[in-house]
Amino acid sequence: MAVAKQRSGGASPPDGGWGWVIVACCFMVTVCTRAVTRCISIFFVEFQVQFGADYAATAWIHSLVDCTTMLCAPVGSLVGNRWSCRVAVMLGGVLSSCGLLLSSFSTSLVMLYFTIGILTGLGFALCYTPAIALVGCYFQERKALAYGIALSGSGIGTFVLAPVAQLLIELYSWRGALLILSAFVANLCVCGALLRPIRVKKEVEEEEANECSDEKQPCDDSSQDEELSKEIKDNLLLGRLASCLKKRWCFLSCKEYDFLLLPGFLGLAISFLFLASGCSLPFVYLVSYALSAGISHQHAAFLMSILGVIDILGNITFGWLTDRRCLKPYRLFCYIFSVAMEGLCCLFTPLLRSFPLLVPFAILYGYFDGAYVALIPVVTSDLVGTAYLSSALGAIYFLHAIPYLVSPPIGGWLVDITGSYTATFFLSGCALLTSAVVLSTVTWIRCCHQQAKTPPLQSV
Repeated sequence: MAVAKQRSGGASPPDGGWGWVIVACCFMVTVCTRAVTRCISIFFVEFQVQFGADYAATAWIHSLVDCTTMLCAPVGSLVGNRWSCRVAVMLGGVLSSCGLLLSSFSTSLVMLYFTIGILTGLGFALCYTPAIALVGCYFQERKALAYGIALSGSGIGTFVLAPVAQLLIELYSWRGALLILSAFVANLCVCGALLRPIRVKKEVEEEEANECSDEKQPCDDSSQDEELSKEIKDNLLLGRLASCLKKRWCFLSCKEYDFLLLPGFLGLAISFLFLASGCSLPFVYLVSYALSAGISHQHAAFLMSILGVIDILGNITFGWLTDRRCLKPYRLFCYIFSVAMEGLCCLFTPLLRSFPLLVPFAILYGYFDGAYVALIPVVTSDLVGTAYLSSALGAIYFLHAIPYLVSPPIGGWLVDITGSYTATFFLSGCALLTSAVVLSTVTWIRCCHQQAKTPPLQSV
């Protein structure tokens, strides 16, 4: 059953029950998609040695998988809306597992671009958005906490998979490590099977009225049909059914993207463009930067683990805090604060040239990364509503695609021409700060506009 159908009729969001199973499944989806994507950077050194490539060439692998995941996010929303979240996630699990399986037999970077970058990225796209959107259908009062727990899979997955991937590379080479990751990602099919649909209260009378509003004849023409032969009746019924289905499809397609006309969505979209330009660079180049500073391979991988486990705390604690009455009206400001703190962390990274100094960076960056990631679907839901959440998330993740594609190669190009990572981390910090400034400005303008519309109280 499609997500659009799940919202029509039925009961209120249970805020528990099977919803916690949905949260657990979404948790595993984020482990198998976002955490695996982050850990791909651990293979970069092996790819450079195997294929004689530079930083920029290997960075295209990470860029392609991130870009494809986000670029095809509307496809995941479409499959989830038209058929079901189960179909989307299970199909995505098959595609992503096959992509990693084929990548273990790669003989060139170009083949890795296709297998990991495109095929695996497409599978991740089909899984990610529908699973996240379904959590919003099961929770209302504890939505931020539920998303915090579900999206913490990215952090805990990074914490566990980063050293495990490094160990697998040492034991079985990078080909064997990718083969094992392929089997692990196949668990997405199990998660998809557990994504049970839910029917949430939704006014459908208006939809049904709009669907039939253009019809000149009433739906029930039984008195006239009695005079017709059975063959003519069947033809009329088939014609009306086809017309009804066609109108319903067009109606849903138009209604799914009404949120694009909301005044605040444009500012949010511009902010996400800058956010996506800077947020992936530390995950791509942190290990390589640590190695260039003379830190051992194990310690460099452990930095990613620290970042991952602190990411979990950011997901859950910020989700819990922003569900409190005192902070619930200020979720957007909490999101802006998290993004700005991430930008400041990146600006100070070139000054940190040892493992003890990079640990605080991993802690702060990981915490605020988990905070803003958990708030993205919550802030989006607050803006567009649950009815449009799946399509809105697809559009938002789509906006991440091009920045995810070009920012890591640009970062690698800056490393190649400057011989250091300073410019790369400065680029990341400036992009994140710009994202926070843009959204703050748009929010301030909206607040001023709303205050101007509010009539002043007349003195008695």
